[in-house]
Amino acid sequence: MKFGIDRLIAEDELRKPLQNQRVSLIAHPASVTASLDHSLDALIDRGVNVTSAFGPQHGLKGDKQDNMVETADETDPQYGIPVFSLYGEVRRPTGHMMSSADIFLFDLQDLGCRIYTFVTTLLYMLEEAGRAGKSVWVLDRPNPAGGPVEGTLLLPGQESFVGAGPMVMRHGLTMGEMAKWFVDHFKIDVDLKVIEMIGWKPGHPSGYGWPKDRVWINPSPNAANLNMARAYAGTVMLEGTTLSEGRGTTRPLEVLFGAPDIDAKAVLAEMKRLAPVWLRGCAIRECWFEPTFHKHAGKLCNGLMIHAEGPFYDHHAFQPWRLQALAFKAIRRLYRDYPIWRDFPYEYEFDRLAIDVINGGPALREWVDDSESVPDDLNALASDDEHAWRQTIAPHLIYS
Repeated sequence: MKFGIDRLIAEDELRKPLQNQRVSLIAHPASVTASLDHSLDALIDRGVNVTSAFGPQHGLKGDKQDNMVETADETDPQYGIPVFSLYGEVRRPTGHMMSSADIFLFDLQDLGCRIYTFVTTLLYMLEEAGRAGKSVWVLDRPNPAGGPVEGTLLLPGQESFVGAGPMVMRHGLTMGEMAKWFVDHFKIDVDLKVIEMIGWKPGHPSGYGWPKDRVWINPSPNAANLNMARAYAGTVMLEGTTLSEGRGTTRPLEVLFGAPDIDAKAVLAEMKRLAPVWLRGCAIRECWFEPTFHKHAGKLCNGLMIHAEGPFYDHHAFQPWRLQALAFKAIRRLYRDYPIWRDFPYEYEFDRLAIDVINGGPALREWVDDSESVPDDLNALASDDEHAWRQTIAPHLIYS
């Protein structure tokens, strides 16, 4: 199969409109060709007139570890072009930045989750390109989580840098499909072109969302492998809690939780009692770890590891958002007064709890904390939203 960047490099006809144009590239470390050449090098090698580049959260080099760790603008030392940061002094490209090129190539590998900030960066780029009369080409890449959708819809007024619009957590789209939906939903007057992939079949073995013949490269520092990408629509919610998501270890965001004062085996037993069907599609294993930094640094934590991989993975049964919600519910049932929710500034939102910012509203937190609520209550709420989202995106799907 071919990603968008591979087609653009290989097909002369696709590149023709780039002749005599100033071109900018929005990229990160996973922006590579099938031969692992970075997109910036490959485009320039093909004679494309690249006059600027942009780096999203974590930077063009992908070196910034945590949330709200900003990247400064710089000049590329090899090509001498400006590299603008979209996670520094600004997160929305300025008029000065947009004046650096005529056509903007968006080549970011996504994880298929609304909260992954590259989604919002795409929206901002489309909006500002429309205002400036510029063109945006999305060089499409796979959604490693595949086509399934899951979670509740972001509520009006809950928008943020991790919530670009009324979509569910696990959105089921590629960035090309997402761009088409953005243009339609927000009525953006922009010249958009999607360089589609060839041969990508979401939901089909053996790779399901991610083709097995392609190397995995971290699109952000803690996105270390495909297991993480599959689990992320659930485990990202740990960022809004006092529970460790595994930062400071070699397997971040692949655990349902870690804490020095919680019995993981007891939590797993309670999860199985409450909603065994929500544990399908993966294996859950008790683990121990001691984070070298971040939450509970230097303390031995007991936790639960997710294995949505190998013989344990069922692509169509795995529900990471419900699985993570169930872990929270089990902890609340066993430790009634445990301070699960972390109150701190999260992605430049200072007046809302981080867990509510992440979920686009308070529904999940309220369900966890309500002693009378049961799994069917959350399932009913999410199922309605998931059905509505599937109908919304249907006209914009390219590959299914």
